[in-house]
Amino acid sequence: MRKCIKCGEKAQVYLPQHRLSLCKQHYLEWFDNRVEKTIKEFKMFNRKDKVLVAVSGGKDSLSLWKSLINLGYDADGFYINLGIGEYSQKSYELAKSFSEKVGKTLHVVSLYKEMVPIPEMRKYDSRPACSVCGTVKRYYMNKFAKENGYKIIATGHNLDDEAAVLFSNTLNWSVEYLKRQYPVLPEEDGFIRKVKPLCKISEKESAMYAVLSGIDYIEEECPFSEGATSIDYKMFLAQLEEKSPGTKLRFYSEFLRKMYPILKQSEEKPKLQPCKICGEPSTNEICAFCNLKMKISQKEAKA
Repeated sequence: MRKCIKCGEKAQVYLPQHRLSLCKQHYLEWFDNRVEKTIKEFKMFNRKDKVLVAVSGGKDSLSLWKSLINLGYDADGFYINLGIGEYSQKSYELAKSFSEKVGKTLHVVSLYKEMVPIPEMRKYDSRPACSVCGTVKRYYMNKFAKENGYKIIATGHNLDDEAAVLFSNTLNWSVEYLKRQYPVLPEEDGFIRKVKPLCKISEKESAMYAVLSGIDYIEEECPFSEGATSIDYKMFLAQLEEKSPGTKLRFYSEFLRKMYPILKQSEEKPKLQPCKICGEPSTNEICAFCNLKMKISQKEAKA
């Protein structure tokens, strides 16, 4: 029987990559300390900043929100109802229930009111659903944060997410994406600062935190994620992790320490300008979001 290295009680969690056995209390403390350490390491934000946490009803975003509250940060939630049937309804109910339990505000934007839900958008745009969804979420998150005085947007991307993206970008030598793969995207010309405080915490660690904290979260994956190459990359990295604990953390951390500074030196920031339609920052005259809305309007008119 493993014992907690902090108190000697029966361990409920074993972290092979860190060689740590911890009881419930000390695991929750370890997780919060890990989040705090990451925030400080990358100078993400401080306790004076208003933080908007992008929540989906899943384990990562709710664990992040819970941890930030525990650590004393001023953090509210932001949920977008994407209109993906029962999945979105259940996600919203869990996010709303969590916000009520912790006594924090959950801001909600519904695509039913703003434009059309994601399943309908697929009829008008040939891109993968995840690409369309990303365009919509980035637009509304940034716009809402800016209009409501939030200085920081925090997302629940975990180590598994970041390692899979890094693997994909390295496999395809997507240098421009590698230049931007950092857990902090600074504020600039109308864009709110975006951060990933869970970037060094694995998916399993996040799930254990949610379970031990009594957080109810949606376990189902988004219906549109089926077949995504990122899932294959995660499975491959999980196999490596099983054979050599700490592989994902080393892969990601060493990239940030050794390769990212080199890539950063050659980065040329794209020139931003206000979108001619909505006024939000864009690299083109018309932003990706407004292009999407125009495409939908044009095809609806022809229908």
